[in-house]
Amino acid sequence: MTREAGREARYRSIAADIAAKIRAGEYAPGEALPTQRALSASYDVTLMTLRQALRQLSDEGLISQQPGRGTFVAPHPLAYQLGPLRSLADDLKEQGHQVHTTVLGRSVRRVPAEVAGQLRVRPGESALRLERLRAFAGRPAIHQVSWIRPPHGEAIRDQDFTSVSLYTALAEAGILVARAAETIQPALLTPATARHLGEPEGSPVFVSQRVSHTLDGTAVVVDRATILGSMMEIRTDRAATGLSLQWEATR
Repeated sequence: MTREAGREARYRSIAADIAAKIRAGEYAPGEALPTQRALSASYDVTLMTLRQALRQLSDEGLISQQPGRGTFVAPHPLAYQLGPLRSLADDLKEQGHQVHTTVLGRSVRRVPAEVAGQLRVRPGESALRLERLRAFAGRPAIHQVSWIRPPHGEAIRDQDFTSVSLYTALAEAGILVARAAETIQPALLTPATARHLGEPEGSPVFVSQRVSHTLDGTAVVVDRATILGSMMEIRTDRAATGLSLQWEATR
């Protein structure tokens, strides 16, 4: 066997061993792997060989390498049902997932022209802007900006949005969301959002844009969620009686 073939066989066997430990639960989802130097020493290989093994595991979706932070085990599949009308957080919690929400900002601001058109308010009018970051398995996964139509925004401004969903807050204020129109498109991570999600600019993402309405057709919320494409995918469950769409975290 040539030296090159031997090195290839070695890094593949290392990747297989780490993959087996991940699947056996020795390394838990979201957990950091030992440092590259520690791993290379434990397997008695060079850093170059170890990095080839890690690259293979990354290509298989089993790990995520985060510059400046380390190497982490990819989370188990995370799904939320797109069919029923629920908030993103409620959808995920309904399936038993632990989702951590951080409120990055809440303030009354002048509504951008595009959002004003969707909310059907006068250009230049102010509304509540709510910015949140969703994380699971210890990793930021979703950046979300919501604009709430006045005067409804003022009624819910002081809610604890780390534990209460936007739809729940509106319902408690007597504002019931009856339907929503949503589009989902692939996109690339912008510099501003990349800082929040801890991924390089230009990384693949999904962008969900949703406009929520009350029973009388009034638009009350315009929502934009940027979802890391490296962590989630869209799956469909097709049946003769209908179509169910789900978000699913990639392995």
